[in-house]
Amino acid sequence: MTEIRDSRPEDIAAIARIYRHWVETGRASFELTAPTEAEMAARRDTILAGGHPHLVATDEDGAVLGYAYASAYRPRPAYRHTVENSVYVAPGGTKAGTGRALLAALIARCEAADFRLMVAVIGDSANTPSIRLHEALGFHHVGVLPSIGHKHGVWLDTVLMARALGPGDTAPPTRP
Repeated sequence: MTEIRDSRPEDIAAIARIYRHWVETGRASFELTAPTEAEMAARRDTILAGGHPHLVATDEDGAVLGYAYASAYRPRPAYRHTVENSVYVAPGGTKAGTGRALLAALIARCEAADFRLMVAVIGDSANTPSIRLHEALGFHHVGVLPSIGHKHGVWLDTVLMARALGPGDTAPPTRP
């Protein structure tokens, strides 16, 4: 049984290992060099300081199976009700429901915090598993930025998807 919980400082090593794998072997992240554990800890601190959730999925032994977080979509104040999501699952753990459990929990946490729109910025238009995951949880396509990044010797698109949170834009926000 997978447990979804808030990440803790002691999870950073596992989170950094998961992310390092996807930076070095995948196309979902456009980073070319994996950040250090210290950088990953600093990123987590920034996310939490901004009032955004940072979650992990663990197995019955407490091992981290994946992580997800929401962060500010953009820094200007008018965007304060919009978040961008990120979900990463440990290598070999895809198609086990971990990503879906993480994203569903992240959506619920962002709705409870009265965020109104979640944006997915998916690296690589061929990243069908991520696109399908987002579609299954209510995201719709809003655009593609063609050949916006170059990694592992190929040009990569970015797929933009969005999902309303809570009442979305049908009511004014309650958060400042």
